[in-house]
Amino acid sequence: MVIDSLPYLFRGTLVTIELTVLGLAVGLIVAVPVSFSQIYGNRAARLLSSFYEKILRSIPLLVLLMLIFYGLPEIGIRLDPFLACVLGLGLRSSAYQSQIFRGAILSVGKGQTLAAMSIGMTKIQIFRYIVFPQALRFSIAPWTNELTIVLKDSSMAYALGVVELLRQGSYIISTTYEPMVIFITCAVIYLIMTLLANRVMMFLEKKLQVPGFEIKEVSR
Repeated sequence: MVIDSLPYLFRGTLVTIELTVLGLAVGLIVAVPVSFSQIYGNRAARLLSSFYEKILRSIPLLVLLMLIFYGLPEIGIRLDPFLACVLGLGLRSSAYQSQIFRGAILSVGKGQTLAAMSIGMTKIQIFRYIVFPQALRFSIAPWTNELTIVLKDSSMAYALGVVELLRQGSYIISTTYEPMVIFITCAVIYLIMTLLANRVMMFLEKKLQVPGFEIKEVSR
């Protein structure tokens, strides 16, 4: 019976992956300017970006999804459940990603920034050509953790009726009456996706590591 259900679980898995990728992409797009403002912005920009980051990190994801899906129509903005989930996952992830990039940006040596300023580069040019490329590499390890969190949090889309892996499993349970088997199968699928994602990010981290910052074993 479980074997017959695998194609449906596979469809749900694809939706879960899509939610994760799009949510992370939205988070990345928002997080970069937020982290930039926290470090290079004026007082007002720093306060605004810090307020945004603290608010989004304080609201539970499920509450945020409900606010977006049921609250935005009050001001004339209607989103279908899938887009509402992508936006909710992305906004919440952006708050955490902004801190990841903030730490990564601060990891870049100040000497490089001073050298760039001495030749007349602006803050935006320094960030774009010197700081950001290195910060992206430094952020891979903590960003891997955020990827895993968003992947698992995508199951919250169940609450808005998005047919991702968990909801697809619930539909199957309603016809097979085998909840334990189906939920264990879903858990295994999440485990496989998490392990694969971590493997890929570990490969990228090694491939893109900044020369001179490698962690090497000390021979005895």
